[in-house]
Amino acid sequence: MTDDTTVTRNDDASRYEIRIGDTLAGFAKFDQRPGEIRFIHTEVDPAFQGKGLASILAADALADVAASGDTIVPYCPYIAKYLKTHEVDGAEIRWPQLPTDPTDATGS
Repeated sequence: MTDDTTVTRNDDASRYEIRIGDTLAGFAKFDQRPGEIRFIHTEVDPAFQGKGLASILAADALADVAASGDTIVPYCPYIAKYLKTHEVDGAEIRWPQLPTDPTDATGS
């Protein structure tokens, strides 16, 4: 294994992958729709956690989507948090409308 870190888009698996050398260290799963990419899950292998790889993965994946012109829809909590705390040049973001809790009695 080398210290080379790369992020690539794997359309067959619908995810961006981060590798250390040839070893898959994590991924950001997406669902592609016309004109948008919905990020639904991000995961880093426990053996690689604590090395900042999730942030590198998010930065590269989001920059790639922004460059493509597609809208980013962050259903994944990690991607949503990243977007709230980091600027992504050229990114168009559509924040998803999450379902409301029907047991929430506020407003009545």
